[in-house]
Amino acid sequence: MNFRTAQATDYNIIHSKINEWWGGRNLSDMLPKLFFIHFSENSFVIEENKKIIGFLVGFISQSYPDEAYIHFVGIDPEYRDRGLGRKLYTLFMETIRLRAVAPFDVLPHQ
Repeated sequence: MNFRTAQATDYNIIHSKINEWWGGRNLSDMLPKLFFIHFSENSFVIEENKKIIGFLVGFISQSYPDEAYIHFVGIDPEYRDRGLGRKLYTLFMETIRLRAVAPFDVLPHQ
């Protein structure tokens, strides 16, 4: 398996799978392409045999630059229960710590 940063070219593949991966729920509108263009440094993809099997989209807040936020995480149902989501979260946390950003809170400003 290959873990790497997300790229704009990943968008169409991931966007086409989101509703399928969530059992037909219409969630694809919650993940616009701008995340893959503007937040690729903090977003990640898992590939196996050149097939995308998981992703995490996150970013460092512009309003609160010492905080980071995970917007969306998805794992292909055929690859669930293998700890891949946890590995993506860990990779995100390690990445933001290298940028001197503290661990995030869930919805800290609401």
